[in-house]
Amino acid sequence: MRARGFTLIETVLVLALTGLLLYGGAVSFRGFAQTLRLQTGVWQVTSALNQARFKAIWRGAPFRVVFDPGGCRVERYDDGDGTWRLDRSGVFEGVEVRSTNDPAFYPQGTVTNLATITVANSRGAYKITVAITGRVKTVKVA
Repeated sequence: MRARGFTLIETVLVLALTGLLLYGGAVSFRGFAQTLRLQTGVWQVTSALNQARFKAIWRGAPFRVVFDPGGCRVERYDDGDGTWRLDRSGVFEGVEVRSTNDPAFYPQGTVTNLATITVANSRGAYKITVAITGRVKTVKVA
């Protein structure tokens, strides 16, 4: 009579191969997740800049974008008391954001405090520049 089933060696080989495949998939997924975080960070920064410019033109009041290590704030200038008031804020996850300046947009669509913003993580880096005309340009640098 023949015994049915798998031998111990066959079982160990199948488990080892399954483990290798799962590990490879996890590494691949981790890289994909980092790429998505980088693209999301770039989108959040360009969105905040474009929104501040649009609001400045639409509402006829200055708006600026202030960057800090964990995120950014869009602020509106209040003529009444001469201070900047929070309009909205955002948080960046999985990316490092550095800015040379905090650009302020005016009702004509122009900007003061020209800025270069770098968004980076382990999957690469993007450079976002704000021109004097208010134009926002994004370039992949690494």
